[in-house]
Amino acid sequence: MREPILMIVLQGRSIAPGHARGVALVSSEPISFLGGVSLESSVVIEKGHELQGKPLKGSILCFPHGRGSTVGSYVLYSLAKRGLVPAAIVNRFADPVVAVGALIAGIPMVDRIDISKIKSGDEVEVNGDEGLVKILSRKEG
Repeated sequence: MREPILMIVLQGRSIAPGHARGVALVSSEPISFLGGVSLESSVVIEKGHELQGKPLKGSILCFPHGRGSTVGSYVLYSLAKRGLVPAAIVNRFADPVVAVGALIAGIPMVDRIDISKIKSGDEVEVNGDEGLVKILSRKEG
């Protein structure tokens, strides 16, 4: 059950335009899209990653930054073509690979956000045009 909380507004920097609302999926670990995320299912397949086994599709994906090959941009684009992308991406620091991937895949993206304030399961709204992230509600527990 979701309990309303005082809306928390986090101001960051716009990386990719657009608006999205959904449930946060938060990782304290960087994500490598090439080899770390399944192209067929959007599930994190990197062994030992805290999100291993979790699908990214439709989530508000919050993580510090990306890592790995520049092909990660193409992975995000390929996931978009399959309808498997996160609804939005929120980073502490945007790296070029994830930023380019978000732009070509049409995923709203904001960085310079203290992602420790966001918890997996929070209802979150992302405004990629203005660099805003709003935490609308928090799941109990």
